[in-house]
Amino acid sequence: MRRPRSQGRNPVIPQSGPFAVVRRAGRALVEIFQGDVVSVAELADIPIGAGPGPSTLALVPYRQVVERGFECVDDGAPLECLRISSTAEIALDELLAELPADPPVLRDGAFDIDDDGYAALVGEVLSEEIGRGEGSNFVIHRVFEASVDGDPVRAALAAFARLLRNERGAYWTFCVHTGTRTLVGATPERHVSVEDGLVMMNPISGTFRHGSGFSETDLLAFLTDQKEIDELYMVLDEELKMMAVVAEGGGQVIGPQLAEMAHLCHTEYLLAGRTTLDVRAVLRETMFAPTVVGSPIENACRVVARHERRGRGYYGAVLALLGHDDAGRQTLDAPILIRTAELSPSGHLRIPVGATLVRHSTADGEVAETHAKAAGIMRAFQGSAPPAVPVEINSDRVRAALAARNRHLARFWLDQRPADPASGARVLIVDAEDTFTGMLAHLFRALGLAVERVSVAAAVGLDLDGYDLVVAGPGPGDPRSRGDARVDGLRTLARQRLASGRPLLGVCLGHQLVSGLLGLPLHRKDGTYQGTQREIDFFGRPERVGFYSTFLAVDADGPVDPTIEVSRDPVTREVYAMRGTGFASVQFHPESVLTEHGVDLLGELLDHLGIGAARLV
Repeated sequence: MRRPRSQGRNPVIPQSGPFAVVRRAGRALVEIFQGDVVSVAELADIPIGAGPGPSTLALVPYRQVVERGFECVDDGAPLECLRISSTAEIALDELLAELPADPPVLRDGAFDIDDDGYAALVGEVLSEEIGRGEGSNFVIHRVFEASVDGDPVRAALAAFARLLRNERGAYWTFCVHTGTRTLVGATPERHVSVEDGLVMMNPISGTFRHGSGFSETDLLAFLTDQKEIDELYMVLDEELKMMAVVAEGGGQVIGPQLAEMAHLCHTEYLLAGRTTLDVRAVLRETMFAPTVVGSPIENACRVVARHERRGRGYYGAVLALLGHDDAGRQTLDAPILIRTAELSPSGHLRIPVGATLVRHSTADGEVAETHAKAAGIMRAFQGSAPPAVPVEINSDRVRAALAARNRHLARFWLDQRPADPASGARVLIVDAEDTFTGMLAHLFRALGLAVERVSVAAAVGLDLDGYDLVVAGPGPGDPRSRGDARVDGLRTLARQRLASGRPLLGVCLGHQLVSGLLGLPLHRKDGTYQGTQREIDFFGRPERVGFYSTFLAVDADGPVDPTIEVSRDPVTREVYAMRGTGFASVQFHPESVLTEHGVDLLGELLDHLGIGAARLV
């Protein structure tokens, strides 16, 4: 092949050795990286050079979630790092002229789990996990497998050329060869990036398949479909949890907007905040996107391992390009590894795809979803399909439908906020394996309180009297259970705090445990409240709040203690909030983006508990 020219350089289309060819959104030129590959054990071991520009491209496998203490089926997929020794840029048309044009030949293609088996798996997760309160959504994957004739690297480059020609709207379009594997794909989703101290995440959910065109009516029906809306809200909340850890002051929500690709559209938000963390720590604290795992993340990892029963390789994890800018600040750009094919040196092709299961899901619908997602990357291996015709997605009615999604969301997360004010009363938040507690901490800090957040196990040995307020936080599971160390531990802490008469606040699981200690019966709902916004009576006035629950306390015969105020449903008698001497509790999540006035409601509960709180202006 000839050596293409670009901006006075002479980049070489790689012929051997490790390489990566990447077209990133917002960049006019395609980047070519070459170097050597090393494997490291942990994200903190990823090498990052001192000079300006990209220094390492890391292939992060899904199994790295063990660094956060999360469960997975360990398939041994290595954390491979391309240490970049040569960087070049080339115009797209020049690159396309160098890439193979003939399509690879695929043989013996089939999903590793057939449609009936996958449908049964979907049904199991809906009934046994979401229905049992283990989380609000879970992503279960299957893999299309085939054999590729000829050189697999050439086949990957040929597929890469088709993606460059026929796909649009991708965040990254790439072909990466490490010597042990070749990855090629067009992923729509940024997972996390850091540039100039600004950390950004990009939750995407909802898929509208339009082919070569569609009617505005079809698109509006998609934008107002409650399943699609709820699905996006849930991943928005889950990624806000991550931003609450890696960004000072948490993240600001921008959007939503439509992200259009060649044959489909997604709805997406952008989250942004400031960070001073090492970019490898940012990467670690955001493993991995709820759009490819589920929420809450820690228990979602358990559910995925329990039902998939095999490793994921690189599916749902990330590529991560690390380096420094001209001012010496660390940079990170990490797309999610979806819409991606992996080829082995022997020519074995794998295309992993997953469906997000929520309470509205149907088995047939999720089977169809996986076929549609696999088809997008398969087209690149099966010949030159014509590019889709651009379609209009920015009409006034479409923009109005998108804007309507924010009408009743929490302005706390949608608006820019000043830095957290000076600390006041001491708050201990006990995290029962749901990092909603990170978002809750930002609400408390915004109200002027000093916050410490610990696990249930860590809280057991603390002197609770040293805190002005103890928060029994949210978490997955059955509040009626005995023998679960996490639930038992949180129940014991709540009992001790109630007995002391010192201020206690229960949230979600914490509320359920407080309710049980006060003698209220706990029931599992027939239909879950996972990722649901409802209008309730909050001690005499209507409020829109967000629920993530399967179990509820029921006040069937009036409160056990007549001095306790109870906010309940007038028909079902489901208890939404309580307040009494020295305690308050809420079934909903005041910190959720779905709770419209969450910070104000939290301030009122603090007033009830006699804890002074700043008032946001």
